[in-house]
Amino acid sequence: MRALALACSLKPSAERSSSQLIAEQVLGELRSHGVEGEVVRVVDHDIKPGVEADMGDGDEWPRLRERIAEADILLISTPTWVGHMSSVAQRVLERLDAELSETDDEGRPSMFGKVAVTAVVGNEDGAHKITADLYQALADTGFTIPAQGGTYWNNEAMNPTDYQDLDETPKAVASTNATLARNAAHLARLLRADQYPAG
Repeated sequence: MRALALACSLKPSAERSSSQLIAEQVLGELRSHGVEGEVVRVVDHDIKPGVEADMGDGDEWPRLRERIAEADILLISTPTWVGHMSSVAQRVLERLDAELSETDDEGRPSMFGKVAVTAVVGNEDGAHKITADLYQALADTGFTIPAQGGTYWNNEAMNPTDYQDLDETPKAVASTNATLARNAAHLARLLRADQYPAG
């Protein structure tokens, strides 16, 4: 079993990122359930705007799309900006829209049978709204969301501390990460063993 985490930070890999940190924590929990994974910092890649599988002219989405196709579980991790997901996360959703017209040999959309989970961090409110938006877009694309498939951390209002600046992971977040991973791994195994019926 494999997982791919797309960290949708606005910062390149040379910089520390709360979105990267929580993604790594979730992958660590997944490993305890026999799921190997990796984090990709999306902003390090030239992902063109658009809703096609390949926008041409140096677009690096097709290579990233191959890695999504190889994974059983997709994690989208995003910071909160002005109450919304990052523009990088929004672009990922827009590019995933192309999967609605990509099908397997039996006519199912290409993401059927894959599990998606989410992680949201921010020193401002917005995690519930962002999680809801991610859930809807991922489900529309064909992914399956497990019970309690989203984890998040928001700081108290007007406090500039970031998730990566905490001395330790809050118990509630650690517990949610563990539940998310356990449920995602369980669901992914069920779907691998018994795919959705073809239409």
